[in-house]
Amino acid sequence: MKRFKICRMTGVLSLVLIMALLMAGCGGADKIVVGSKDFGESIVLSEIFAQLIEAKTDLTVDRKLNMGGTFVCFEAIKNGDIDIYPEYTGTALTAQLGMDVITDPDEAYRTVSNAFDEQFGIRWLEPLGLNNTYTISVSDAVYQEYGIETFSDLAEISENLIFGAEHEFFDRQDGYDGLTAAYNMTFKGDPQKMNISLKYQAIGNGDIDVTDSFATDGEIIQYNLHVLKDDKGFFPPYYASPIIRNDTLEAHPELEEILNLLAGMIDDDTMIELNYKVSVQGQEADAVAAAFLQERGLI
Repeated sequence: MKRFKICRMTGVLSLVLIMALLMAGCGGADKIVVGSKDFGESIVLSEIFAQLIEAKTDLTVDRKLNMGGTFVCFEAIKNGDIDIYPEYTGTALTAQLGMDVITDPDEAYRTVSNAFDEQFGIRWLEPLGLNNTYTISVSDAVYQEYGIETFSDLAEISENLIFGAEHEFFDRQDGYDGLTAAYNMTFKGDPQKMNISLKYQAIGNGDIDVTDSFATDGEIIQYNLHVLKDDKGFFPPYYASPIIRNDTLEAHPELEEILNLLAGMIDDDTMIELNYKVSVQGQEADAVAAAFLQERGLI
């Protein structure tokens, strides 16, 4: 009799365990994993995606933020470890697809969108609006003295100004040598090469007059810099979009419409402000994301 009871209890426990596993599996189908790269802008954008999905659906959102660089996130989305993360057209073209630079932003978007869909089963949703490309910034003192607005304007007075940037900028095809050749710039003395963490301090202290920037760096506000227009289109476009696995969209097609609510909503100035709040002021990314979504009436 005892053996019968033990067997019966074991059977019941096994049934309960099976039911629990089945229920867990069903719950997994209603879970979305949002990832990000290991820098502030990517983390903020991913947090915006996550909170928007949570507000507009009944899906559970897991966050894998600050994962690492481009290839960490790219491998994760290809392998199904994450469903969504923000990517840039210039990065996709050159780093992930190994293609030549395309300077036309619409053509670049079409090219990466088609290639990712065909090769990886990943969909590029509509661009957010920001273009986090390289650009050139000048100090407020330079701007006030010369009133320059474009790279070509800068070229005309470059012999009076000191240029400084991080070491990597001097090793890139689209870096210092290419830039100065394209615009016929001749800066004063040898360019100053330094660690990336020091270049904004250097221009803020007046040790240099001109530096490279990413167009949406929060330090642009911190040091009251003026971003010049790349009037010859030297730097490739780095427009940001949410990218998402096709099988995730097949399971949850509503996500495309929801995330496309952000299309064109985050331009360069908006992203600079969001980055400034996180990178310079030290605000939490989730709070900054929530405030943005509330201000835009999205949650």
